Amino acid sequence: MSADESLVLVETVGPVTVVRLNRPEVLNALNMPLRRRLAEIFEGITDGGETRAVVLTGSDTAFAAGADIADMAHTSAVDMYLRHNERLWEAIARCPLPVIAAVNGFALGGGMELAMHADVIVAGRSARFGQPEVKVGIMPGAGGTQRLLRAVGKFKAMRLCLTGEMISSEEASQIGLVSEVVDDSQVFPHAMALAERITRLPPIAVAQVKEVILQGQDASLGAALALERKALQILFATRDKAEGMAAFLEKRRPVYSGE
Repeated sequence: MSADESLVLVETVGPVTVVRLNRPEVLNALNMPLRRRLAEIFEGITDGGETRAVVLTGSDTAFAAGADIADMAHTSAVDMYLRHNERLWEAIARCPLPVIAAVNGFALGGGMELAMHADVIVAGRSARFGQPEVKVGIMPGAGGTQRLLRAVGKFKAMRLCLTGEMISSEEASQIGLVSEVVDDSQVFPHAMALAERITRLPPIAVAQVKEVILQGQDASLGAALALERKALQILFATRDKAEGMAAFLEKRRPVYSGE
């Protein structure tokens, strides 16, 4: 394993792929080699294979404490532009499978932005979230204003981005930033159980649910409802729809094929 490959560890657990950030000495700060490796991994995750869900996590003390300040301190505007970080983040955003972020410890700056690229966020009671970029003279640049705005609304997003303050996982849950809060020791097991539960469901239906929610959030209500109807109609052509309904009527466990 090369040095860059060791920055992100990948493990397959049945139908679940576990992606673990691995820079514990700097609280999983997101330097460029780590971001590139993360993008490479997510580019390789496709639907239709053995993997049906992804769990993205860090360590017990930090999901990711943000961008690597040492990496950015002497970076020019042109250099920042030429990095095209948006392309690396897009690889995660385009993942067709459900992505569950299991968050312990700090999820700050780029770390919170990374968590917001997931579809579900499971947080430990001791987890802390924040967008502290303003405190070092910059601002979020990977969704920390726009994804946050869409998740929690203008006034909560303004408070977090303008002050740079951290909030607890309980408050993050109250404002709609995280899906569930569990005991610290249960974050990863709970995320895995949730992922495994999803993998037992019909894959095409799961994929359509994710696609419609993500595409519909920025569309007009009428357009989003039309997208929802069309996706539902498509699912009526799948074998899994027939199997699921037959199993329900026959009072047995369905066997889904992904067709």
